[in-house]
Amino acid sequence: MLTITHTHEAGTLIEGTARGDGTAEILKANRWRWGRSIGSWYVPNSRDHRPDHHGIRRVVAALEAAGFEITTELDETVRSTAEVEADKIERQQARVAGLDAKAERRTADAEALWERHESDVNRLPEGGEPIKVGHHSEGRHRAALRRADYSARRALDAQHDAERASERAEAAAHTTGARYSVQTVANRIKTISADVRRAERRIEEDYYDPEHGYRPATADQKRARAERAAPILAELRDRLTYWEGVRAEQIATGKATNYGPDTINAGDSIKTRGHWRKVVRVNPKTVSVETGYSWHDRVDYAAIQAHQPATT
Repeated sequence: MLTITHTHEAGTLIEGTARGDGTAEILKANRWRWGRSIGSWYVPNSRDHRPDHHGIRRVVAALEAAGFEITTELDETVRSTAEVEADKIERQQARVAGLDAKAERRTADAEALWERHESDVNRLPEGGEPIKVGHHSEGRHRAALRRADYSARRALDAQHDAERASERAEAAAHTTGARYSVQTVANRIKTISADVRRAERRIEEDYYDPEHGYRPATADQKRARAERAAPILAELRDRLTYWEGVRAEQIATGKATNYGPDTINAGDSIKTRGHWRKVVRVNPKTVSVETGYSWHDRVDYAAIQAHQPATT
C-alpha cells in the first residue's frame, strides 16, 4: 500500500515505496525527486504550498495503472506566514552551517594533498636532474615523477572543490539577507497586493452567458465565489500583513525610506541605485526622472534612497 501525504510544513511525500518496485520510474516521469536526507520521494517546491490536486491525481492514476494500491492523506491546513518564514530562516541557517563545515573539510583535504605533493616533489632528484635512460635509477625516477604529477592533479582538484564549496557557503549566507532586502520586500508587497485585488475582482466579475454574452454576476454566484476564494484570500492577506510589518520595521529603523507623492515634487532630486536624478513628474506610485537622454525613467517610491528638495 502506497500513501501520498501532504502537509504545508513537509510538502507532498509518498510512503511505502521500495527500491526496485517500479515506483521510481513513474514518479520520475511525473517530476518527483528522491530526497536522500528524508528517505522519501517528494514533489519539488510543494513545501509551504497547498497540495497540487491535479498533479497528485495524475500520479495516483499512473501508479494504479501499474498495479499499485494507493491512498492519499492531504492536509489543507495552512501555516501562518510568520511560521513559514521562521522555518525558512532556520533551514537556511542549518544549510549555511552544513556548507561551511563542508568547505572547511574540503580546504583541509586540499591542504593535506598539497603537503603530500610537496613530499613527492622532495623525493625527486635535486636540481631537476634528467632521467638517466638505461641507468638502474630510471625506474625509480619515472615512478617518482608519476607520483608527483598524480598528487599535483589530486591537490588541484581538491583545491577547486574547496573553492566551490566556499563560494556556495558564502552565497547561502546571503540568501536570507537578500530575501529581506528593502527593495525585495517592497516588490513582494506590491505583488501580493496585486494578487489580493485580482482575487477580489474575480468574486465580482461578470460571467459569460452563451445566449446573452457577459452578464453581471448574481448574488448567489458571488457568494459561491467568495466561499471558494476565502482560504486563498486569507492566506494572501496574512502574507501581506507579515511583509507590511517587515517594511514598517525597516522604515522605523531607518533601513528603508518612506517617500510618496506627498513628499516628492517635480524639480526635486532623488537618489536611486546610487545615482542622483532630477524629478520631472510625480505619479501615484512612481516618479519620472531625467536620464540625460530623450526619455524618462520611472522609479518606485520604495527604490528612492534619498531626496533633496528643489532650490528656489
